[in-house]
Amino acid sequence: MEGKIIYFDSGGPENTEQTVGAGLARARELGLKYVVVASLSGETALKVAEAFRGLEVRIIAVTERGGGPISKENRRRLEELGIRVLSGIHAFHGVDSAATDVFGGAAYEKVMAETLRWFSQGTKVAVECVLMAADAGLIPAGEEVLSFGGTGSGTDTALILKSAGVWDMFSKDKAKRLEIREILAMPRVK
Repeated sequence: MEGKIIYFDSGGPENTEQTVGAGLARARELGLKYVVVASLSGETALKVAEAFRGLEVRIIAVTERGGGPISKENRRRLEELGIRVLSGIHAFHGVDSAATDVFGGAAYEKVMAETLRWFSQGTKVAVECVLMAADAGLIPAGEEVLSFGGTGSGTDTALILKSAGVWDMFSKDKAKRLEIREILAMPRVK
């Protein structure tokens, strides 16, 4: 199998249209049923919803704990489109990281986050959002999903992952384990 990866010179919202287009094309080819998108303001999730209009996919918008900075208007629009909005503690910043911040030491969560950032900030975000959505029961574990992440605003990274919740991401049972199966788009790290 051959595939194409789009590499951007830098991360940021200017890459959103091309990233969403790459994700849409691959989701169609694979017949994916779930799309996860990181979206602080709701704008990126709305762009993904527009691109995927007419396809039978479930879109989950993942924002920060406490509801994030999504405006009431954007939240209303997302919900009218049938998009679930997930607010929660980031998968790579939980109790372990909170304790490490106060008491010192190394947190596995932080090591994982930094390792994924070796690829790009959006890679870390895309993986984290899938973990969160699976833990919340919004996508089934073991399902191939498309996930969009980004650097700040917009989206510049698109990945195909086999979903898992945080508890199973390192499972000894390979069938339960999280997998990054394809990179569709990402910025080059400088």
